Amino acid sequence: MRSAVEGARRLGAVALGMVTAAVELGFLLVTLPFLGSARVAAAAGRLAGFEAWRLRLDPAALDAMGDGRRVLRYLALRVPVGMLGGLVVLLLVPGIGAAVLLAMSWGRGEPFDGMTPTLPLVAYAFVGGLVLLFLDLSGVMGVHALERRLARRMLAGDPTVALERRIAELAESRAGIVAAVDSERRRIERDLHDGLQQRLVALSMLIGRSRRGRPELLDQAHSEAQQALAELREVAWRVYPSGLDSLGLGEALAGVAERSGVPVSVTCELPDRPPMAVETAAYFVVSEAVTNAAKHAGASGITVDVRREGITLVVRVRDDGTGGARLAGGGLSGLQRRVSALDGTFEVVSPPGGPTVITAELPCA
Repeated sequence: MRSAVEGARRLGAVALGMVTAAVELGFLLVTLPFLGSARVAAAAGRLAGFEAWRLRLDPAALDAMGDGRRVLRYLALRVPVGMLGGLVVLLLVPGIGAAVLLAMSWGRGEPFDGMTPTLPLVAYAFVGGLVLLFLDLSGVMGVHALERRLARRMLAGDPTVALERRIAELAESRAGIVAAVDSERRRIERDLHDGLQQRLVALSMLIGRSRRGRPELLDQAHSEAQQALAELREVAWRVYPSGLDSLGLGEALAGVAERSGVPVSVTCELPDRPPMAVETAAYFVVSEAVTNAAKHAGASGITVDVRREGITLVVRVRDDGTGGARLAGGGLSGLQRRVSALDGTFEVVSPPGGPTVITAELPCA
């Protein structure tokens, strides 16, 4: 089913390419006397941007989009390719029409073009039609691949520049990871110092007082010990959830929902387990988002949706709180760095008044 949808999408893209090729041909002819104009270059850039969208190319990877001359050369070379794609698509029309008329005539037992239906003739027409359809659709896929290759070749710019940009992105990502780790260490230290450490000091004092003739304080000491264990368990889960390895992402997120003070609905539909690094990042995205919604947004309900879309794990957390969340916050910016380190994308949509929707897309390949 997915292959059929993708094939139909490419067929539509090639058919649309025939229309845009005619538009671009007219554009080039009209603007020929003004090729040095900045407005012409800007308009050509917009046409090339549309072509990138049509071919599902990342505009950020097309370094030469701002180079007017290269964009114009690309449009000039793309015109014949687009026309070729249009001709290949148009061949489907008479072929499908002939097949429909043939089926209708022979279905009624009538001759078609002087030919009466016989078993060998029907088999010949069926096999021949399938072969011609296969050849035409192969041509459509070939034109689509040629268009993508042409756009990359003409607009992707210098490979050295792209490599340098990637190195810079990796260096920034590595620095972000270090900063995120340091931030998480500071937060764990605050949790231990402000919570667990003080509770253990109070426990020690209670035990000392009970030993000096106040046995009634033992019940209070026992309660303090139970709370200290609960806080220690919570800190340990924030460092790394041990159940994630053994139980999987769905069960780990169910644990997040159980520990939350706000009702959390979790939907985790995964055909198989994603890579461990992706699974861990998804867990912390949900955990941090749920914590923020409960503590800062005043939310009364949170929904978590985790699913695979192709080779991408999509994590979406929505709350009905007051909104206003910003990536500048320490927790969310740390999550963004964690997701970026896996070449994923992280988005926060949180208008004043809510709702807040946090989306992370993590590639699994």
